[in-house]
Amino acid sequence: MKTPQWILIVAGCVYAVVLVATAWFTRANHRRIAGALLGGIAVAIVGIGIERLAYTFGWWRYPWLDTPYGPPLIYPVAVFMFAAIALVGWRITRRFGSRGQMVFLVVLAIGGTLRDYFWGGRRPDLIVFAPGIGTMLVDAACWVGLAIMAQAVMRWVAGSVNDPFVRRSREPGPSHHE
Repeated sequence: MKTPQWILIVAGCVYAVVLVATAWFTRANHRRIAGALLGGIAVAIVGIGIERLAYTFGWWRYPWLDTPYGPPLIYPVAVFMFAAIALVGWRITRRFGSRGQMVFLVVLAIGGTLRDYFWGGRRPDLIVFAPGIGTMLVDAACWVGLAIMAQAVMRWVAGSVNDPFVRRSREPGPSHHE
């Protein structure tokens, strides 16, 4: 059986590849990528506090650890994962506006929570969640809040979605009806 540390190392490698692919497909410039990484770092730092709070209130815990915070290897995973999430959110907001951003956050809340509970059910030696809808709502709120924070830091570093110096993927062309 794979150890939790091994799973986190593999997850870190997977999410690093996902981040590179996301940067490529979203056509993010270097400044946007740096902002997304800084957003991911902010999420990892805040994540330590969230993990302590979750442990204190009994929302979730890592049974293989005896600390009130998550395993140290989880934080680099969070950096890569939330940097990629910030880039995807940026691209969706550029394309679909605030409605697209809202749909993105709802999908992220549902998908992220399902992902966490899937792994909690499949590998109870990795993470254990308290029963009840309250814990699920806290987890979903964490996904949304942390994604918003990662995007806010990225935008602070690299400019807003509507930055006039950012290349648009679909510039309006000449009308064929003129």
